[in-house]
Amino acid sequence: MKKIVTLMLAAAMLCGAGTAQAVDFSAKGEWVMSFEAGRGGSFDEDAYGYGGEEDNFTARQRIRLQLDAVASEALSGTVYFQIGDQVWGKSEDGAALGADGRQVKVKQAYLDWLVPGTALTLRMGLQGVSMPSFAGQQFSFDEDHTTAGIVASYKFNDNVALTGMWLRLYNDNFADERPDGEHGRDAGYLDNVDMLALVLPLTFDGVNVTPWAAYGLVGRNYAMRGWDDEDLHPGNLGFLMGNVREQDRSGLKDYSDLLLAGLTGEVTLADPFRIAWDFQYSRLSTGKERYDQQGWFATLLAEYKLDWATPGLYAWYASGEDDDSSNGSERMVTFGAQGGNEYARFAFDGQEYISRGAVLGDTMSGTWGVGVRLADMSFLENVKHSLRVNYIGGTNEKDGLKNMEETGLNSLTREERALEAGLTTEWKLYENLTLHSDIAYLALWNQNYGFRDGISKTDAWNANVSFAYSF
Repeated sequence: MKKIVTLMLAAAMLCGAGTAQAVDFSAKGEWVMSFEAGRGGSFDEDAYGYGGEEDNFTARQRIRLQLDAVASEALSGTVYFQIGDQVWGKSEDGAALGADGRQVKVKQAYLDWLVPGTALTLRMGLQGVSMPSFAGQQFSFDEDHTTAGIVASYKFNDNVALTGMWLRLYNDNFADERPDGEHGRDAGYLDNVDMLALVLPLTFDGVNVTPWAAYGLVGRNYAMRGWDDEDLHPGNLGFLMGNVREQDRSGLKDYSDLLLAGLTGEVTLADPFRIAWDFQYSRLSTGKERYDQQGWFATLLAEYKLDWATPGLYAWYASGEDDDSSNGSERMVTFGAQGGNEYARFAFDGQEYISRGAVLGDTMSGTWGVGVRLADMSFLENVKHSLRVNYIGGTNEKDGLKNMEETGLNSLTREERALEAGLTTEWKLYENLTLHSDIAYLALWNQNYGFRDGISKTDAWNANVSFAYSF
């Protein structure tokens, strides 16, 4: 009897194996080797090295590998590995003599599937999430920001689509010891940050407009532990909560309300003339006005595409701190460096490849500026250049920044200025190998206020050459 049952089970397994669909595996990736030299970006006028923390010259690398397992057009899984960034010679990065690489990490891992019988697609897992932006910089998320969540997308027709998402940005990072040294019963409790978002792309001939909005819940213990850990707190979300006074702690809501909203779009009716804009607003309500955040950002871009280049003019303004510390912060809520700044690639974090930028800050928060650029200049086959010049000022009151000094976040005051000039080159050596370079200089007129130790006080320059092999 046992033999018969065993044979029946084996036959069933063979039948199941025969009807199972084959899974196709595909791989793609990118190798980046980056070499750069620079000076400045230092908090101390007399300091040597770059930013007082790095050598004037550095060499580093990064490898990204993506593996897709595709069962059908309706089902696939993706895992995305990253090795690095690794500074050559640095043991901690696994790039020193005798220190084999130990920097392998999972950057993304998600499942894509189509709800049966519908046009609704779902992506579940660790993934890159991006809010829309047609000009300037996205303060909330860009595609290189990995987070855990579920994203659902539905296309109604050629003109209207809708994307909804639930994102768990943070959870269970609050340790069992409070900042004051007392052991608390709140370990891992009320420290999650969850967000619901809707994006509505509207596409018409010559006009694209995308409104979006997000609502989040920020646990009161989110910023109570690990504030100095950039992996836990890469932006300024809840940065005032990280410095909450003991007497105010009980006044914070269990969950602060976070509102993010934006309207972005472009008009190409007069092609090759293009106008693009971004407007973004944010508000964090904690229950105590002293720890609230509220700010906005707006930018306008006008450009004209020629045969040999695309000249453009642009301007931006982002709200800054007032001189009253009792009413919270007036800057945009941000989630750290986005790496997608198309205006000022050195003053702010806009490097596409591994590089040191963001001399003034990860984002444009607390600044205004005007700029001119010549993008995609091409005089030789397979070679493109982009030239930019930006004049930058601050929107913060001096006393406002002084009151925020303990938070470790800084920006420019209304009296301070900076001028950035930069040239980016892209040379396609082979079909899969591209040389990228960015040479930039940032002149600073911001040495008047010695109370700050968190922003550059010297002119900065940097020259980067990167080799990117992608397949």
